[in-house]
Amino acid sequence: MSAARHVTIRGRVQGVGYRAFTEHAAAKYQLKGWVRNRSDGAVEAVFAGEPDRVRAMIDTCRKGPSGSRVD
Repeated sequence: MSAARHVTIRGRVQGVGYRAFTEHAAAKYQLKGWVRNRSDGAVEAVFAGEPDRVRAMIDTCRKGPSGSRVD
């Protein structure tokens, strides 16, 4: 079984290494997808893979790297 989720992360998530943090975490969870900075200051991503790993990735995104603030 596979799951895919499209997420938008808002807060202080640009200029703090959030996108690189997300790419590294997604690789750790062996997920496919993409991540990008949006012009409105948010970060947008799509994660695809095993459902438990996708859920863990979303939990990781809620925390973010040090220096970020996820709203």
